[in-house]
Amino acid sequence: MRCGDFKESYIKDEEIFQSLFVKFWLGLFFIFLLVFPFLANPYLLYVANMIGFAVIAAVGLNILTGFTGQISLGHAAFAGVGGYTLAILMTQLGFSFWVALPCAGLVAALAGLIIGIPSLRVKGLYLCIATLAAQFIFEFIFIHWETLTHGVRGINVPPPSLGSFLINTEKRFYFLTLVIVVLGVAYARNLVRSRAGRAFVAIRDRDLAAEIIGINLFRYKLIAFAISSFYAGVAGALWVSFMRIVTPEHFPFHLSIQYLAMVIVGGLGSVLGSIFGAVFMTLVPELLNVFTSTVKDILPGMTQLFIPMKEVVFGSLIVVFLIFEPLGLAEIWRRIKAFFILWPFSY
Repeated sequence: MRCGDFKESYIKDEEIFQSLFVKFWLGLFFIFLLVFPFLANPYLLYVANMIGFAVIAAVGLNILTGFTGQISLGHAAFAGVGGYTLAILMTQLGFSFWVALPCAGLVAALAGLIIGIPSLRVKGLYLCIATLAAQFIFEFIFIHWETLTHGVRGINVPPPSLGSFLINTEKRFYFLTLVIVVLGVAYARNLVRSRAGRAFVAIRDRDLAAEIIGINLFRYKLIAFAISSFYAGVAGALWVSFMRIVTPEHFPFHLSIQYLAMVIVGGLGSVLGSIFGAVFMTLVPELLNVFTSTVKDILPGMTQLFIPMKEVVFGSLIVVFLIFEPLGLAEIWRRIKAFFILWPFSY
C-alpha cells in the first residue's frame, strides 16, 4: 500500500474510482471507445461487437461462479433462451426490440431460477452435472419444438430500429452494444459492493458459516442464478439481433465451456477479470485465424497441418496460462498497477 494511502470508512474503501488518476485514464478509454468505430473497418467492428456480447455473458457467469461459487455448464443455454425469446416476441408477437430485449433477459432469468432450485441440495460436481443437464434439455427444446423455434431452420430476426432509423450495420450496432456493456458492467460492479454481493462472497467462501450468521442460502443462490441468467439472456438476444437469425447451432455446449474459460482466464470473483477474459478468448482465435491464413499463403502445401494446429495452440495457451497464472489476467493487471505505484522503490 502506498504511504499515507489509507481509508477512513468502508464506503471510502469500496469506491470504484479511488483517485483522479483512475478517472482520467478511464475517461480517455471511453473517448477511445467512442472514436473507434469511425476508424475501424467492418471486420474490426464485427470483432468488437462479439467482444461486447462475450463481456456481458462473462460478467453474468462470474457473478454466479466467481462470486457465489456455483459452477454452471449451462450458460449458453440461458443465452439461447434469451435469443429465442427475442426472436419469437419480435417475429410472432410484433414486439419492438426495445421491449423484447429486457423480456428476453427476464425469461432467461426465470429459466435460471428453475435450474437453480437444486443448488440448495447439491454443490460442486453435482451442481455442475445439473446445469449440464439443463444445457442439453434446452438444446433439445430448441431443435424439436418446431412450432415455436422452427427447429434447425431457425428464425430470421429483423434489425433493431429507432423509428425509421435501422440499426443494421456493424458501426450502428457497436454503439448499442457499448451502451448495454457499460450498463451491465456498472450494475455488476455496484452489485458486488452491496449487501447481496457480500452475501454471495460469504456463500462462496463457507456456505455453512454464512447460514449460521443469518444469510438465506436458498434465496441468495437463486438470486445469483437469476442475475447470471439475465445477463446471459441479454447477451444472447443481442447476438441474435446482430446475426439476424437464431438457430440451435448458435448455442452449443462448447459455448458454455468457452464462457467458463473466460471467467477462469480473466479471474474468478473479478468484474474486470470478466472483461479481460472475454477479450482474450475472443481475440486469440481471431489472431490464430489470421496467422493460419498467412501461413497457408506462404506454405500452401501445409494447409492440412496448420488448420487443426490452430485448436491445439488455442488450448495450449489456456492451459499454460492457468499453470503460470491461476488467478487470471486480473491478478496480472493488479501486479502491474502495484509495480508502478511503488516504482522506483521496491517496498
